[in-house]
Amino acid sequence: MMKTTSLMLLSAAFALSAMASCTQDDHAPAHTYVLVHGAWQAPYVWDDVRTQLTSSGNKVIVVELPGHGSDQTAPHLLSLDVYRDKVIQAINSANGKVILVGHSMGGMVVTHVAEQVPSQIEKLVYIGAFLPANGQSLLELANTDPDSKLGPALSQSPDKLLLNVNQAELTNLFIPDGTQAAKDKVAANYRAEPAIPFTNTITLTSAGFGSVAKVYIKTLQDIVISPGLQDRMITAAGIKTVYEVNTSHSPFLSQPKSVGDLLEKVAK
Repeated sequence: MMKTTSLMLLSAAFALSAMASCTQDDHAPAHTYVLVHGAWQAPYVWDDVRTQLTSSGNKVIVVELPGHGSDQTAPHLLSLDVYRDKVIQAINSANGKVILVGHSMGGMVVTHVAEQVPSQIEKLVYIGAFLPANGQSLLELANTDPDSKLGPALSQSPDKLLLNVNQAELTNLFIPDGTQAAKDKVAANYRAEPAIPFTNTITLTSAGFGSVAKVYIKTLQDIVISPGLQDRMITAAGIKTVYEVNTSHSPFLSQPKSVGDLLEKVAK
């Protein structure tokens, strides 16, 4: 009888231990994503993608770059280094490796971050994003894109610290394939873009940026960063894992589920 009771108690202990283990696993996020928006945009663009990823059990950190969204940092104080440091701060709060995602100008930022903290990045994901080579700036890359329609729509502020997009062309450039509600959101959240970071160059090494696994998600109908430039940047960086979305420059707004599905696929 005592032997039977001991066995029952032992079995119960193992069962409780297994349940505790499962409960801990259930509460641990599958992956941690850090999402970085691009120029003339802000954290709101990731709302639907964040909802999808978190509902799948992932942790999502959305970065608000200084000078964007509600942040009022003066444009003369901004640089790619400032953006980099804000993203690194977000990564440090994750307490583990992250999947770092950058869109458009955010591609410059995540590249700069990867050079600085490569060991903290599980994968580096570009979505219709600038992907510089060593010593390149965003402006230099943009000037190699004859198929982009953005340039003619830009104007500088008198002090040359801000870049404005012609309001009549804003949604045609960034989200022509979106719903009217999505277009209205882009227009309502528009702010002029700090100009200095566009001219900052990035130094890259094989031990830093070169050591991080990379994925590129092409935006096939993009007229801001053309598919042609995307292909050239992908080739120059030697990226082998490439996915496509048949969207304009803002796929997280026009086809958020497609983006969410791909980000989950990237993590597997």
